[in-house]
Amino acid sequence: MNALVIILIIALLISGVGLIAFIMLHSGKGTGVSDAIASSLYSSQTGTSIIEKNLDRITIVFAIIFIVSLLLLMIFYPKGSIL
Repeated sequence: MNALVIILIIALLISGVGLIAFIMLHSGKGTGVSDAIASSLYSSQTGTSIIEKNLDRITIVFAIIFIVSLLLLMIFYPKGSIL
């Protein structure tokens, strides 16, 4: 195994774990019709908080790192022959 493979696999693992962790930190949002009606009638806040925006940004960064490292592994080792 060369250094590039080790770096890409470590980036893939860390970004995958980070992606799972930060997705789990997001607040739940209702998807039902009653939630949609209630939130439009009784909502006093129109924007998201700073914490949620930062969670979104961090999640997007982890997703980009995950996808890029996965694509690079697919390009450099198309048949999965890392050894």
